[in-house]
Amino acid sequence: MQIIPLHPNDRIQLKKPHPCGGNIFLVLRVGSAVRIVCEQCGRDMTVDRVKLEKAVRQILETSNAPSPEKKGNAQP
Repeated sequence: MQIIPLHPNDRIQLKKPHPCGGNIFLVLRVGSAVRIVCEQCGRDMTVDRVKLEKAVRQILETSNAPSPEKKGNAQP
């Protein structure tokens, strides 16, 4: 199984709908557990990453994560 690249502010569509009827979610935090919020009712939840990756149908909109800046040798 391949790891799906998820970033904060990504919009994802899940295979099964939320009890409110919506199946579009916004990713808030990424790690071993991913925090998502339903765009229809606003409910937020934390889901294990492995479980979420099996439930994702497609990534609708991705926000490219900013590249980490090098520290220490910054020039004005």
